Amino acid sequence: MTMMRDAALAAKTWPFEEARRVLKRYEKAPPEKGHVLFETGYGPSGLPHIGTFGEVARTSMIRRAFQEISDIPTRLICFSDDMDGMRKVPENVPNPGMLRDHLQKPLTSVPDPFGQYESFGHHNNAMLRRFLDTFGFEYEFISATDFYKSGQFDTILLRAAERYDAIMKVMLKSLREERQQTYSVFLPIHPETGRVLYVPLKEVNAKDGTITFDDETGREWTLPVTGGNVKLQWKPDFGARWAALGVDFEMYGKDHSTNTPIYDAICEILGEKAPEHFTYELFLDEQGQKISKSKGNGLSIDEWLTYASTESLSYFMFQKPKTAKRLWWDVIPKAFDEYHQQLRAYPAQTPDQQLNNPVWHIHGGDVPESTLTVPFAMLLNLAGVAGAEDKETLWGFLRRYAPEASPGTHPDLDQAAGFAVRYYNDFVKPTKTFRAPSDAEREALGALRAALAAHDGPTDDETLQSIVYAVGRDRFEPLRDWFTALYEVLLGASQGPRFGGFIALYGVKETIALIDRALAGELV
Repeated sequence: MTMMRDAALAAKTWPFEEARRVLKRYEKAPPEKGHVLFETGYGPSGLPHIGTFGEVARTSMIRRAFQEISDIPTRLICFSDDMDGMRKVPENVPNPGMLRDHLQKPLTSVPDPFGQYESFGHHNNAMLRRFLDTFGFEYEFISATDFYKSGQFDTILLRAAERYDAIMKVMLKSLREERQQTYSVFLPIHPETGRVLYVPLKEVNAKDGTITFDDETGREWTLPVTGGNVKLQWKPDFGARWAALGVDFEMYGKDHSTNTPIYDAICEILGEKAPEHFTYELFLDEQGQKISKSKGNGLSIDEWLTYASTESLSYFMFQKPKTAKRLWWDVIPKAFDEYHQQLRAYPAQTPDQQLNNPVWHIHGGDVPESTLTVPFAMLLNLAGVAGAEDKETLWGFLRRYAPEASPGTHPDLDQAAGFAVRYYNDFVKPTKTFRAPSDAEREALGALRAALAAHDGPTDDETLQSIVYAVGRDRFEPLRDWFTALYEVLLGASQGPRFGGFIALYGVKETIALIDRALAGELV
């Protein structure tokens, strides 16, 4: 066993902890199916959101960790429950009126309001796959519609008919009394209207593999449970899917956690071992509300990628999955900079430390070098004082600050400059509020101006920071009040960068001119 595998078996990050749980399933014998199967589920009732991406990203991290500790082959399946009936019209799609006539039809039977695909389900599946492909995930996609209609699910559906009473016993315990009267594990697809019917069954014939029911008009029908004529209610479908595919691991949000015993029990009734599972805390919008596909609140994947890199989003997903995460615009710069901090730390770390570094999990061990020599937060401030409308404006300062840097040699810095200008103009600029200095702050700013003007030595970050610090140390207690004043008076923000580094990047003469404008009242 290699040194790295030894380190992986002891690594403390949550992907390795979950990977070791999956490996323990096969400590006595390898899987008969020849691989370990990871699965993620997607309900395509609305456009995919970042939470959907998070499931695949995090599951991929666990899969990579598993591959580090075991030689058993792995697969990752992304399963779309696109045969689910459309219960309501999403709020964030065009032509909502055209969808109202198709309520309760399987999503793959509902017209595409965007007019691009053969159905709304196909459209949302395509969006999911495009998003996932952007991140280079290795996965196999399965559509529930195809899974049901192709016969891949038939063996388990027939077994569900045979063991119908046992499954119903599990389900009825979880339902209110009035719901128990009409509940059925099988949902027929009406042969004429194509709608998913929520009706009680008159008979489940295990021998013939059929169900008999009355539709809403009182007409009696008998349908086979196979071939896509029926679908399972969503809770039984979860467990049955695990049984049909031989799933070893699936994660889902905390809102599913109370259903875990139901999913497990149904999988076991159908003759298979329940998988390992991991419940993560939910993503919240600006108001602290759960992100919803139908509402379209929170950030979309495309929105994040407009202002930051794919890797910064993966980094955000890696952090504390058991903690509820506020997912709003202001988390982007922090995630961007922290990701690059971890990249810079990685080369000097021991194998143990590297395996516990988020970037190992983001890049599957093939970790690139960071060329971001100026933090994203600093670039935002530079964009503000420079009035930058494009990244070339920032490069005018960057070339002076780091003469060896260019877009070709420092692609991370070039990418970040473009993101920073866009982010600044869309989010920071509209909220900037400058204030006039107090008398004490005015005197201190004058002293800083004089110190900078008199300085004829090096203009590196540390030297300039010492000048800023010396001016504030003699005048402010606590010292942070001095830096708060600099940010609020000169940058129009309540917090900001290490100010010596900002002066080095923006320029000593330019900073003196900025102080002059502030003292003259031109910034307020």
